Amino acid sequence: MPVREIAIVDANTLSCLGLQNLLEEIIPQAVIRTFRSFGELTDDTPDMYAHYFVSAQLFFEHTAFFRERLTKTIVLVGGDSLPALAGVKTLNICQEGKKLAKSILQLYSHGHPLGRPEGSWPIAAGEADCHELSVREIEVLRLLVRGLINKEIAERLHISLTTVISHRKNITSKLGIKSVPGLTIYAVMHGYVEADQV
Repeated sequence: MPVREIAIVDANTLSCLGLQNLLEEIIPQAVIRTFRSFGELTDDTPDMYAHYFVSAQLFFEHTAFFRERLTKTIVLVGGDSLPALAGVKTLNICQEGKKLAKSILQLYSHGHPLGRPEGSWPIAAGEADCHELSVREIEVLRLLVRGLINKEIAERLHISLTTVISHRKNITSKLGIKSVPGLTIYAVMHGYVEADQV
């Protein structure tokens, strides 16, 4: 499968780094590049990217460029005062990690009503699931992404806390995904849980 490249264009360095870290966990085989300005993006090879995550300010300042690439553009917005952008995918980056991951998942699953287009995101562990999770690891994963802590998982499955921790280590080792938001995306994309159960 070809490597996908994703551009994050935002003057806010912390937003760029936070989103980059989350996307790297969700899409480990993608190359994520950050740009602090539109000029930095255009100095690069701007048409090579599968997706553009761009701040609302830069989107409005360079609408002509991004409108031509609208199907590949996600506008980063913040807070409750989301701008009305007809026909434009938006992502509220002022959410906690798990909600942000869920929003990214919703963009992925609902953004393409006719199925996955060419250049769609290689979610989590790739197109084909080559990781064999045991039945118990899947049970632990399901409970973990539903928000249960290790002790609650142990009680629910009638196993020791040490066993839960061991299963979690095995899951992250097999999948290469360390964060709960990343595991959530993986679990939903592979049918272990429904998006509305997260």
